[in-house]
Amino acid sequence: MKKTRRKFLWQTGQVMAGVGLLGFYGCDTAKQVIDSGVAKTKDIYNDVTNNLFFKISLAQWSLNKAFFGGTLDNLDFAAKAKNDFGIDAIEYVNQFFKDKANDLSYLKQMKQRAADNGVKSLLIMIDREGNLGDLDDAARMTAVENHYKWVEAAKFLGCHSIRVNAYGEGTAEEVSTAAIDGLGRLSEYAAKENIGVIVENHGSYSSNGAWLANVMKQVGQENCGTLPDFGNFCIKRGKSWSECLDEYDRYTGVKEMMPYAKGVSAKSHEFDADGNEKHTDFTKMLKIVKDAGYRGYIGIEYEGQQLSADEGIMATKNLLMKAGKAMS
Repeated sequence: MKKTRRKFLWQTGQVMAGVGLLGFYGCDTAKQVIDSGVAKTKDIYNDVTNNLFFKISLAQWSLNKAFFGGTLDNLDFAAKAKNDFGIDAIEYVNQFFKDKANDLSYLKQMKQRAADNGVKSLLIMIDREGNLGDLDDAARMTAVENHYKWVEAAKFLGCHSIRVNAYGEGTAEEVSTAAIDGLGRLSEYAAKENIGVIVENHGSYSSNGAWLANVMKQVGQENCGTLPDFGNFCIKRGKSWSECLDEYDRYTGVKEMMPYAKGVSAKSHEFDADGNEKHTDFTKMLKIVKDAGYRGYIGIEYEGQQLSADEGIMATKNLLMKAGKAMS
């Protein structure tokens, strides 16, 4: 698909007629509008999103193939979010600047790029820094300390939190005890920098909503919370990544995590002809989120194969706005 600078993807006639998003565009239409390069003004975007009970952000992982493939540079993420999708808040992934956590010059460039585009940096998703639920005390403490540099990077960039994982190998009770210790220690450090430590349902025990909620309760620190994801509820996988042997109910899981939520992730994969996500009822999910009193950002995280990354991001954004508008 040809890349063009575009801010918003609604048809001119509908916007000028004053009906805003009452006409929802499905996947095919979204692709047509993307290809046409139709652009709208910042004021129109703000008028529409102000009617929602939440704000929309973009998770960098949605574009992971472009970043890993070298066709998109991390420093261009803020501009991409704003100019191509009309989104002015972003969630970074540490893997795309993994050797830059202590590079002040590089972080200054990231911060400036976001500021230049009027984009807010919300959080950094942290992976591959060790298991905070490791049963080995020394390994767990090493993992805690490995996250310190990301706490400091998040503070410099103006983020409110880092997203971490509560992995560990052992029984549910053993990993819970270890994770409470690891998260507690990291949260104590992060609190000094006014940074949150938030855990996503991201596989294994963390994808059990009740287990993760109990960990949060036992940690008991104000800056330690959750990042409920609409789709990551596979507790045990088979021989292939696509084979899930034990899946937790996603609606129950999100509801259990929402009391501790400091962010929400709208995971999407496939869409039907009406633009609805095939695996997750977004209207049902958003009702759970709203009923919990949440009024913050919901991050788009598209991981599908049916559409390109750009098309999938826009399809997810359109669906969030359609479902959100219905209950706002």
